[in-house]
This record gives sequence, structure tokens and C-alpha cells, in this order.
Amino acid sequence: MGSKIAAPLPLAGPHPCCLPSIDRARVLAESRVLSERRRKADKGSVEGMTALDGGRFLMGTETDLGFPADGEGPVREVHVDPFYIDTFPVTIEAFGEFVAATAYKTEAERFGWSFVFRNQIPEGAYDELVDDTVAGHEWWCKVAGAYWARPEGPHSSIAWRREHPVTHVSHADAAAYCGWAGKRLPTEAEWEYAARGGLEQNAYPWGRELEPGGKHLCNVWQGRFPAEDSGADGYKGTSPVDAFPPNGYGVYSITGNVWEWCADWFHPAYHVTATKSNPVGPPGGEARVMKGGSFLCHASYCNRYRVAARTSNTPDSSTANLGFRCVRDAGGAGRKK
Repeated sequence: MGSKIAAPLPLAGPHPCCLPSIDRARVLAESRVLSERRRKADKGSVEGMTALDGGRFLMGTETDLGFPADGEGPVREVHVDPFYIDTFPVTIEAFGEFVAATAYKTEAERFGWSFVFRNQIPEGAYDELVDDTVAGHEWWCKVAGAYWARPEGPHSSIAWRREHPVTHVSHADAAAYCGWAGKRLPTEAEWEYAARGGLEQNAYPWGRELEPGGKHLCNVWQGRFPAEDSGADGYKGTSPVDAFPPNGYGVYSITGNVWEWCADWFHPAYHVTATKSNPVGPPGGEARVMKGGSFLCHASYCNRYRVAARTSNTPDSSTANLGFRCVRDAGGAGRKK
């Protein structure tokens, strides 16, 4: 992110992403009223998390739906230890509590801008809000004053969407929240294990079809990207984190809605020779793994809302469709699927 707009890292195929104003002081004041659920989840409790047994599973895919250059394959058997994962992505409400408790400033706030999707900018406000766009991906606009509490810029509000996933958070922002909560970001293997919900080699957390029986089970793009989103699934931007049914492990909103940061550095082939027990990415790199797709993903453009799909972004990047969830180690007791 930084002081200039960088084009996304080159990958084969298309690359993903794929109201009344409210005073900031009021937002933070309201955030200080912590709910009992959030207090219990803070610093050591696993309330609000789903416990998973771990074990062996088939990671990756070799389907022709995938992008080989992303490193989605080969399919390999890997093992992950038991762990807990947030049942929902971290919400705006929860992130606001973290900010209220710590006075944390996100990287978007420090840089003074973040990326906003063109269709989310109010009619007539484009010239006022947009400083620049990403070459080749002009639907991504550099908007001064956009950050987690002002997702579309200075005049936008979070008052009506506190149970939506937080966005405009960089990898460092996500890691800072996890540390405050006594948690950490998931490895890519942990994330994919949780997303599969106990199913083997299915494209989606619920099965092999995106819309079984015509039913929408996640928040993605319907229509002609990037010009028109029909909102047939009920949403044209982010949705509440519980808007769609959970997968077989009881985990919600793990595909679609917003991309989720993982702990791993990204490499398209490192996993081919890496350990198959609790695998992690390379020891360093230029970009971090993102999983799950977002409300902007469409089969004609991104198609990375599949559980094996993967992509990356520079760690200081923040966008209107990028969030996260946390995990913690489970130890040996009280595990369940």
C-alpha cells in the first residue's frame, strides 16, 4: 500500500479484487460498551470459537476450475493439530472494541487512504473522493479517509453494519487484533481444514455446486462484473457474518463476503516440498496468503470462493473486501467437531 498504488501480484488468469454520517468519537464511545460475549472471548476464553479435532485431510485441488499458477495443487494429504477457530469473521463491532481498548490506529488510517470498490462510491461523489485508480483494475479506487470505521470514505458510516465483517485491515492490523485477543491468524492449512467442514475434495464448504437447487449459500457477485451486481443473494456489499448457514463444522461466512488473511507468506510452489504436518508457508516473502473470496468474486473474473483457491496481497494492503478471523491452539482436551 504505502505511498503509491501497486498493481496486484501477477497471476495466471484474472486476479481477485476479485448513510447518515456519524462522528468518530461517538463510534468509539459506543464501542466501549463491551458486551458480555465479547468480554468472555477476550484474553483466554474460547467462547465465540469452534473447536476442531484436526487430523489428516486432502488439501488443495487439481480441478480445471482452479488457477494452476496460484499453486492450488497438487492435492496432498496434510495433518493439522487440534485448534479453535472463530465461528465468525471478526466483526466491525469486535474490532471497534479492540480500538477503544488500545487506541490502535490501522495502517489505512496512518497512510490516510484505502481501496474502495467503484460501485460503493456514492453517485456524484467520485471526483471528490477518488485520488487515483489501479491500472488495469480501475474499479479499485484510492479514497482518502477510507478506513475500517469509514468504509467508503469520510462521509460513510458503520452504524448499521456492526455485525458485518471488519474491512480495510492490513495483515499487521489483523495480527495486532489477534494478539490483543490472545489468539493468532490461522495457517492456510488450518483455514482450509476448517472451511471444508469435514467434506473431502468438494469445491465449496457445503458441497460441489455453488448454488444447489438455486439456493444462495454465500455472498458473492451475481451479474456482469464489474458493471452490475444484481444482489440476487440479498447483498451488493458485505453481509452480516451470520447471513448464510454454517458449514459442517459450524463455521460461518468462510467463503464469500470478505477475503481472510492467513499467517503464511505466499508462494505458488513452496508447499510441494514443505512438511505435510502442520504445514506453513515459506519463511519470508513479499505477500501473505488470502483465502475465501469475497462479495466481488464471480466465475467470469475471480472464481476464488472455492475452499482450495488461494491468492495473496502485500501485507500493508487494505481494501473494502478484506478481513480476517482468528484461531488459537486447542491443546489436548475438550475437542469436538
